[in-house]
Amino acid sequence: MHVGCPKEIKNHEYRVGLTPESARELVHQGNSVSIESGAGLGIGATDAEYEAAGANIVSGPEEIFAQCEMVVKVKEPQAGERAMLREGQVLYTYLHLAPDPEQTADLVKSGVTAIAYETVTGPRGALPLLKPMSQVAGRMSIQAGATALEKAHGGRGVLIGGVPGVLPGKVVVIGGGVVGFNAAQMAVGLGGDVEILDRDPEVLEKVGTFFEARASTRFSNRTNLEDAVAQADLVIGAVLIPGAAAPKLISREMLSQMKPGAVLVDVAIDQGGCFETSKPTTHAEPTYVVDDIVHYCVANMPGAVARTSTYALNNVTLPHALRIARHGWKEALRRDPHLAEGLNVHAGHVTYQAVAEELGYNFKSTEEVIA
Repeated sequence: MHVGCPKEIKNHEYRVGLTPESARELVHQGNSVSIESGAGLGIGATDAEYEAAGANIVSGPEEIFAQCEMVVKVKEPQAGERAMLREGQVLYTYLHLAPDPEQTADLVKSGVTAIAYETVTGPRGALPLLKPMSQVAGRMSIQAGATALEKAHGGRGVLIGGVPGVLPGKVVVIGGGVVGFNAAQMAVGLGGDVEILDRDPEVLEKVGTFFEARASTRFSNRTNLEDAVAQADLVIGAVLIPGAAAPKLISREMLSQMKPGAVLVDVAIDQGGCFETSKPTTHAEPTYVVDDIVHYCVANMPGAVARTSTYALNNVTLPHALRIARHGWKEALRRDPHLAEGLNVHAGHVTYQAVAEELGYNFKSTEEVIA
């Protein structure tokens, strides 16, 4: 199979879909690999390293989209990239379609076969291709929140860990999954006063057992959310419904009960955000203020630590890319029901139910597509 990897063009996105090591593995299995010139510079990978791995360097994305049977990316294709997609081509990347009707419409129109990292499943309902970026984003959320809390950045001027004689900052983490767990680890490590909210008693038991007295847990209902948010210096939104839009858990009305200068970090912004007042931001302008509350809603947080993120992502995405290249997308999906869960769009149809329901498309099941 001819596999291509273009340079990412989203604002301040430095990750790349294939590392030189991943390109080498694809070439070793008999595939041809094309890399856009400069695609790996954000992680310190030169064109010469890709060439040494057996890849072909091309001058622009047009050649990638025109020639390659499978396009491997990191972030969702931007409008200019979507215009180059074509029927019969495989797109393998993060998509996050539920809150993005324009992208969904373009993918449907293109006829492309789009496999989304974020809905590929694993044993026991895990999301193994989303997990490493959730780990990165969870840890980064505390770094970003701590910076936003500084007075020079519009925050309350609170140090998360405090100092002797001065109370630490109150950090509230909404959601005890991968993002929330990693955020709590970082906040606890900094010495913050950490509280984790979730609706799943098993999750609360797991995080409670892990953190013991270093963090408290509370069942997430409206009363407890309102109380926790009102006390918080920093709130991390870490909720996820796979493939669907995130629920709006913090209303604008609740902002009026918060401390002026408190910070909201919405890690669920890729799926539309879990705060009513959230809107996507970029690393160039990461924050904005609503009702005296600082909002950090960067939609590609892990892009800021591109090298760590890219290698962590390739560790989990490459095995599936190799299977798709070896067997073709249809046979690869037949053989692996977990990978089949990643199919979101095919030949003009939406094939992921949560996306179809959210955006009003007729749903066509993956079973129908690959039968």
